[in-house]
Amino acid sequence: MNSSTADPAVPLGARVAAARTVVAGRAVEGARRVRFSWFAILQAAFAAALAFAISQSVLGHPYPIFAPISAWIALGFSEDRQLRRILEISGGVAVGIGLAELLVHGIGSGAWQVGVVLVAAALIGRFLDRGQLVARLAGSQAIVIVGLPATAAGGGGFGRLADAVVGGLAAFVVVAVTPSDPRRWSRRHARTAMVDLAAVLRLVARGLRDRVAQDLEDALLTGRSSQSALDDWKSSATDARKNARVTPLARRYRPDLEQLEHAAVMADRAMRNARVLARRALTAIQTDDTTALVELAGAIDGVADGVDDLGTALSAGSSVDRARTQLAAAGERLDPYRLAHHDIRLQSLVLLARSLVVDLFQATGASDSEARDHLPPL
Repeated sequence: MNSSTADPAVPLGARVAAARTVVAGRAVEGARRVRFSWFAILQAAFAAALAFAISQSVLGHPYPIFAPISAWIALGFSEDRQLRRILEISGGVAVGIGLAELLVHGIGSGAWQVGVVLVAAALIGRFLDRGQLVARLAGSQAIVIVGLPATAAGGGGFGRLADAVVGGLAAFVVVAVTPSDPRRWSRRHARTAMVDLAAVLRLVARGLRDRVAQDLEDALLTGRSSQSALDDWKSSATDARKNARVTPLARRYRPDLEQLEHAAVMADRAMRNARVLARRALTAIQTDDTTALVELAGAIDGVADGVDDLGTALSAGSSVDRARTQLAAAGERLDPYRLAHHDIRLQSLVLLARSLVVDLFQATGASDSEARDHLPPL
């Protein structure tokens, strides 16, 4: 737990400021989730409504509740929809419903029947897919079938299975006929994550330059609250790359998606280094070497400029040359022997900043050796 929010000796004003930073970070994170998910939610809602309409109008089921349920579960809220995953989820729902219909017709409904149906559905789900999702969906849908009389749902009997199939197909078709650039979401997340990283580094630089511990505390809090943006970037890039393997129109983007995924991993390492940098700086600002603090702060500001340029390049799919130039200029200033020859605390900060620069160079696609070529030798 952060000391500024847990230690009663910390002034009330500092604790209030820290609490505001946490609340603001969570509000920004929530707004980001809404901004990135609104279209996915509309898409899922449209697929559910379409499935309901088809089952009701074409199949003649008055209350086809399993059609929209299947479509909604298949799509979820993620902006990165994998066609293969949609089929897997729809299949899990259909397996659970179909198996439960068969067993209910033979053994009826009741407590022990629920147990039997769950075991059978889970075993079949595990057989069909190595993950747990299909088995869980098959089991949960089977429970609904066993506990819900056929007369409570439109179509009765195996009509509920037909509704589930319609829902899965509606979800698949809606996603398939609304193609989009698979790099779009990864690039958006990349920009957001890099803006956050640059903000953390600028807070660290200001805290070092002005010897203000609160800036360094804020940098730690900002870095922690920004982890979800990095996680979203990594997961969206990974999902998009996997989707490109089975979607013909997206295969041409595989090199870009692989680069975005690699950049996300390296940016995550850089953020972790930045958080450690902020934590170590809390003790380093006690040094008497003001000149070294100011010069180190300037170098970190330069790294932040490179991060901004890298975020712009990744989000636009443009050249990373400007970002590399900025990072190289900042890296050339990170000589621990020149900056802090007599202070081990400052030397450790310089070494952490060097590691951060290496991570960021690798995020541009450079190798580890190429990245280290831009740093003063140790």
